[in-house]
Amino acid sequence: TFRDVSVVRGGRTIWSDASFEVPAGGVVAIIGSNGTGKTTLLQMVLGLIPPSTGRIEVFGRPPGSLNGEIGYVPQHYTALGGEAIRARDAVTLGLTGHRWGFGRTSHDERLRVDEALDAVAATDIADKRLSQLSGGQRQRVALAEALVGRPKLVILDEPLASLDLRSQHELVALVKHINAEFGVTVLLVAHDLNPLLTILTGAIYLLDGHPHYDTVD
Repeated sequence: TFRDVSVVRGGRTIWSDASFEVPAGGVVAIIGSNGTGKTTLLQMVLGLIPPSTGRIEVFGRPPGSLNGEIGYVPQHYTALGGEAIRARDAVTLGLTGHRWGFGRTSHDERLRVDEALDAVAATDIADKRLSQLSGGQRQRVALAEALVGRPKLVILDEPLASLDLRSQHELVALVKHINAEFGVTVLLVAHDLNPLLTILTGAIYLLDGHPHYDTVD
């Protein structure tokens, strides 16, 4: 929920008095040209920066208080352990935050990692190094890492960028699956709605400094 949110960056007003509410449980795109505040919106929802004025709530609470309830997939995914670690270890990082291949993970942690890999159809690449994976496979690992903490909301920053057409179709189907199977709200940045129209429930349009939410039929 955004209430009377204004955003000023570098002396320039990006948003002015924006108020809108995004229903939970759907797949929602953020659409807008460069400079309209797409990255700023993500940062505010993640609790990384505050709005200049106004109030933001995610699931009825301030964004910074949600801890593990938000999973995030950046546009350019790089695991904390670097390119040499296995996909399974990268996903484990999303749960433990610090250990991969060292020490021990609990039985429950291993089950949750397996569950996340299975949810994104990545069990067959679990033991491959990140450096061996294609762009589409890396996106699956990144999404599994975001899902392993069992969040209520998953945010994807331009997930279709740099993917070939086949990988785009596969990722769209995957987003549809995790939304339906786990009831996770999905918020994603997109330059083009067309590849996503079959799965979108709504979109946030960033136009002329006055963002608004609308359903997608």
